[in-house]
Amino acid sequence: MSRIFSIVTKYLTLIFMALYTMKCFSYFVAKTTKKRNSIVNRQVFYIFAIHLMCYAKLFIWRQNVKFLIIYGVSIVSSILYMLIFAKVYKNVSRLLINNMLFLLLIGYIMLTRIEVSMAIKQLIMGTIALVFTSFIPAIMRKMKEMKNWTVFFGVAGIFLLMTVFIPGLGLSIYGSRNWIHIGRFTAQPMEFVKILFVFFVASSLYKAKTMKEIIINGIISVVFMLILILEKDFGAMIIFYLCYISMVYLATSRSRFLYGGIILAVAAVIIGYVLFKNTSLFDHVMIRYNAWKNPFKDIYGGGYQMSESLFAIGTGGFIGSGLGDGLPGYIPVVESDFIFSAICEELGVVFGLALILIYLSSFIAMCNISMKCRSPFHKYMSFGFAICMVLQVFLNIGGVTKFVPSTGVTLPLISNGMSSVFSTLIMFALVQYTNILVYEEADHVEKEKQRILESAEEGN
Repeated sequence: MSRIFSIVTKYLTLIFMALYTMKCFSYFVAKTTKKRNSIVNRQVFYIFAIHLMCYAKLFIWRQNVKFLIIYGVSIVSSILYMLIFAKVYKNVSRLLINNMLFLLLIGYIMLTRIEVSMAIKQLIMGTIALVFTSFIPAIMRKMKEMKNWTVFFGVAGIFLLMTVFIPGLGLSIYGSRNWIHIGRFTAQPMEFVKILFVFFVASSLYKAKTMKEIIINGIISVVFMLILILEKDFGAMIIFYLCYISMVYLATSRSRFLYGGIILAVAAVIIGYVLFKNTSLFDHVMIRYNAWKNPFKDIYGGGYQMSESLFAIGTGGFIGSGLGDGLPGYIPVVESDFIFSAICEELGVVFGLALILIYLSSFIAMCNISMKCRSPFHKYMSFGFAICMVLQVFLNIGGVTKFVPSTGVTLPLISNGMSSVFSTLIMFALVQYTNILVYEEADHVEKEKQRILESAEEGN
């Protein structure tokens, strides 16, 4: 009987996942608010149906009461957030709310399957983060002068990045010195610095009036990236660099910044490879590069992680082996950097492809919000967060599928990690504030038009 239940839920999960993903994109072409509300309401059903089936399968698999507790707490916190956030803040993007919570719930599911203690920690931190970030739109409404805090954002970001070099505080993990530990807690400052960095670039572009000012701010941005190189955190450095180029291109509409930045990046990679390939300075980077070129050449050494990742994805096939029926434990760091491999192995490549499309729909929604905003600072800010998220998804999934060398970045909202989850939820909340601002700007324009018409009528 349990075998029949497992097969039925596996196929229903894939069907509901496909339907949810289709709704993500039909939302963009819906003509009326009523139609869009109908779409997101159906998405809510698919979210909770998938969540219920996955936890039912996990409970049958292990008969662990903790699974039921995690399910109950995660579902209650998600429902409360959906209801309260949309009720308190009018004109928020319900599509972004659905996608954000769905990704968070998928993370809980996979961590429960991999290691229940990790799932409990992630659930506690995720719930606290949801409560904290729910106040961000209200806080942003009172901080009207943030667009002028360029110096503060720059200094605070650089200082926070440098904390990893403080003796007794900084920590090296997997070759990169990008962690700090305080008591029993560890965190990646970079995850929060990228928010400050986007604020810094958005503020500097808002205030810059001449090419000289743009160049000066560009030099300061390079300081962020040089510190990341010293930390040997090349994944973060790539995100910061491409985010900066994209934001400058949006602000100036000058293609030479975009093409020049890309050419400079390619040149830097080639020069760096030539200079350091025979040194021990960036050993872990060269191991990842060699594993990307041919993981099977050193299958029991540097290529082991990549090989197991590819084996897992290939073994799962299109429909997956079933939740709890795979062997994700063979993949090193499967709970964070390589969690996408576990998803594809047990839930299927179809599920994994749908997951990519959900991230893509979130990116499109963020870009739409950014383009509609009249405030330059908030426009650049929201676009910067959209770029950060999509680059992180690209580097993570590209790394585990051997499309690009692995960089050690996490999969937003799904991978295990307090810093990553917290910072991503902050970014979503900040974009939601921009969406609220878009509607307020539209109302203001409409009222201004009405005032002009009334004045014209009185004049006649």
